[in-house]
Amino acid sequence: MATKHEFGEIQRKNMEAAMRLAQLSIENSQRIMALQSALARELFQESVEQARAQTGSADPQEIMKLRARYAQDTTQKMIAAAQQVAEIGNSARMEFSRLLTEQLAAGSQDMVDAFQSFFKALPVQNTSIMETMQQAMSNANSAFDQMSKASRAAFDNLNEMAKKSSPRAKK
Repeated sequence: MATKHEFGEIQRKNMEAAMRLAQLSIENSQRIMALQSALARELFQESVEQARAQTGSADPQEIMKLRARYAQDTTQKMIAAAQQVAEIGNSARMEFSRLLTEQLAAGSQDMVDAFQSFFKALPVQNTSIMETMQQAMSNANSAFDQMSKASRAAFDNLNEMAKKSSPRAKK
């Protein structure tokens, strides 16, 4: 029966979308881990250099200046790394939203097509059932569009707030 094939195709597309979302999640996790690893390596190297500089100085004031500079540099690097992680997260949320929107929009049309095919295959066609089903799917699509627009606006607002609060934006 064609309907069984159509529902199988819908399930296949949903599985592909889930795999794309999982791949995106893995890639973003790898980016964050690479960023953290690079930061840890850089901070370790600087701490070794800092320790050498402090042991080479006998002046207590010079040692305090070196410590203060090291603390300031470390803080700036940590803030920059946190900003990059936030940017990766915002980018991931926007991409998740885009993929989910595409999948739900395509999936709902596939579902309508499958139901139409199913109802056409019935021995006695009842147009009111088909119209009711189409109206329900239309209402669901409309509600989804409204939710999608609202979530997109919320993500845009979060991105704007993140950009305004970043140290780079204040320069």
